[in-house]
Amino acid sequence: MTKKSIALYLAIIGLLLVGAIAWYAYSYRLEQQRSAPAAELTPFDGQRAYQDVLTQVSFGSRVPGSAGHARIQEWMQEELESAGWQVEIQTSEALGHPIENLVARRSADPPQIILGAHYDTRMFADNDPDPAQHTSYVPGANDGASGVAVLLELARTLPTDSVPVWLLFVDAEDNGQIAGWDWILGSREFVKQNPVDPRAAVIVDMIGDADLNIYKERNSNPELTDEIWQVAKGLGYESKFIPEYRHSMTDDHIPFVQAGIPAVDIIDFDYPYWHTIQDTPDKVSAESLQAVGETLCTWIKQQNAQS
Repeated sequence: MTKKSIALYLAIIGLLLVGAIAWYAYSYRLEQQRSAPAAELTPFDGQRAYQDVLTQVSFGSRVPGSAGHARIQEWMQEELESAGWQVEIQTSEALGHPIENLVARRSADPPQIILGAHYDTRMFADNDPDPAQHTSYVPGANDGASGVAVLLELARTLPTDSVPVWLLFVDAEDNGQIAGWDWILGSREFVKQNPVDPRAAVIVDMIGDADLNIYKERNSNPELTDEIWQVAKGLGYESKFIPEYRHSMTDDHIPFVQAGIPAVDIIDFDYPYWHTIQDTPDKVSAESLQAVGETLCTWIKQQNAQS
């Protein structure tokens, strides 16, 4: 064998040896990845959501322009950003009132799902049985804080590979039938400012009632309603998501419906403390927040299969 042949032979042996080492290293890494435990997702926690209700009520009145309104904005932004969401405050004006909607997203992708809840509270407890309380503010534990609490907990628990979701915290929803105001001002402004076309918009409002009875709402998209109610049934929450129609609501889903977007209002409007000073955290339960949050989290996960 010539020197040239020996050199060629050794070169081939060297290449084969390098290839074998590389293949072994690749196989080892692959096996390690297969055997490594999957990262555990943080499950929706109704107790943690309930603590968020307590925090919001501690801010006092969250009427636009109040100190509590400014505090809840700052707090929501901190909670969302710590959970990995980008937050934008969209400002506008309606009926001479400043509107400040908070929009949270994880990427620049247009939303396929919008989840919304209003964070303001009503300035007058004009449904209170005691007329002397009609000029008091509503604490808003259920009417406002419960929906925000569910959205914040979803921000912490939704898988990062979910379809693109926007979390919408709506301003100026709750002061209709008061001079100079109207209902759903914030959601109207949001739809005007954001020409998006999601596959669904879901509003949660008054969903923390300890005696939770969520009926199907007549102004909501029926197919989307049935889809979510079926998920709740599969999770064992049929007693809370009652498969019957009852109310026709003017709520934050209406501007989406009017824009041709399938939308649903998840609301328990049989809440006896609505717009009274008794809308306090003791009327809210972690179990109710769990039922709604777990249902929505499961429904969103199912949307991935439909993408």
